[in-house]
Amino acid sequence: MSRVGKMPVSVPAGVEVALKADQINVKGALGALALAQNPLVTVKNDDGKLTFAPANDSREANAMSGTIRQLVNNMVTGVTKGFEKKLNLVGVGFKAQAAGAKLNLTIGFSHPVIMDMPAGITVTTPTPTEVVIKGSDRQRVGQIAAEVRAVRPPEPYKGKGIRYSDEKITIKETKKK
Repeated sequence: MSRVGKMPVSVPAGVEVALKADQINVKGALGALALAQNPLVTVKNDDGKLTFAPANDSREANAMSGTIRQLVNNMVTGVTKGFEKKLNLVGVGFKAQAAGAKLNLTIGFSHPVIMDMPAGITVTTPTPTEVVIKGSDRQRVGQIAAEVRAVRPPEPYKGKGIRYSDEKITIKETKKK
């Protein structure tokens, strides 16, 4: 059996988990998330601990038990603590402004780039060169951060662009005569 799938997921106080035949629903202080139930995995709720077991002895069921376990664990963490991604803008005159559900980026183009944030995702700018994206769904937070970064990814010669706060950019050497 998958090593990750063997570990139970503990459900903290204030989080409700509803197991249906086709869906797993998790509801907490920061919102509600749903995941489609996989027929290869059996999920049981034993007094605040969710256990995941493969439905048969196939390799796919074994792998899927670990995957579903981790997805449910991310859902439980998301509705209790939430997830966040930090982005830094590196470049002269690069700045960001958050206004409600919109992110306004001034990043060296002839026009400002305005991005709409979906429901459940909040964006803040503690400083003009820093963007923080928060939400309860880990996949959506990462996807939105990747879309913001893709507007102007860091270039390899000066390092200008939008990068994750923990990202290391390898700067290339310029041409020599």
